[in-house]
Amino acid sequence: MKNEKLKKEGGFTLIELLVVVAILGIFAAIALASVNSARTKSADAAVKTSLGNIAAQAELYYDNNGSTYSDNPSGEVTTCDKGVFSDPIVKKQIDDAKAQAATGASAKCFTGIMGTSNGQLWAVSIDRLKSGTGAWCVDNSGGSGAGKQADTSGKCK
Repeated sequence: MKNEKLKKEGGFTLIELLVVVAILGIFAAIALASVNSARTKSADAAVKTSLGNIAAQAELYYDNNGSTYSDNPSGEVTTCDKGVFSDPIVKKQIDDAKAQAATGASAKCFTGIMGTSNGQLWAVSIDRLKSGTGAWCVDNSGGSGAGKQADTSGKCK
């Protein structure tokens, strides 16, 4: 009689509760992995957008500075603080891109020489994206791409 009374009372056994907790744990792990993947992709997109936004400002710099991207008479700029890269808006876009990139990522900035005209080319790249897919580069020809770096010629290679 006593056994029948216990069976009629409602409730869950310890095993049933543990199974439910285990299933919820699996769902939480899957959701967390998806969120982290989305964050990484979002950060990479932010880097690409920031570098892409440099193009319009670089053209304004070019028009306002004697049709050159450089402030060096030889035409070459090899750091991210001279020439077109010293423009406050361009500098902010580079800083934003570095902030969204992988920890320890750095920017490479170059203006190059095209024929006999100095400072007619520019390129900027971030060397490490959060997704681990390598670098992202943008240059004044509209070229951009993964795995490319800004080259001393002022192009993405």
